[in-house]
Amino acid sequence: MTIDQLDPTPLWVQLAAIIRDRIKAGDYAPRQPLPSESQMQQEFGIARGTVRRAMRALAEEGWTVTVQGRGSFVAPQESWPKDA
Repeated sequence: MTIDQLDPTPLWVQLAAIIRDRIKAGDYAPRQPLPSESQMQQEFGIARGTVRRAMRALAEEGWTVTVQGRGSFVAPQESWPKDA
């Protein structure tokens, strides 16, 4: 999946959906580190603030855990939303 700059859906929502789908598909396993903000910026061609907003949303939903100074990780599967 890619970010569609012409889609009216906010970019952070698109990025969160991409990361969520990758977690569900097993591309990112529980407790595995996610790519850094700068890596996501480069991969998707978006601003750091957009990446941060998407990561904050995923953490609020229970998909990820952010550890200051270490990065973001896929949350343990028991933390994922029940409708996942």
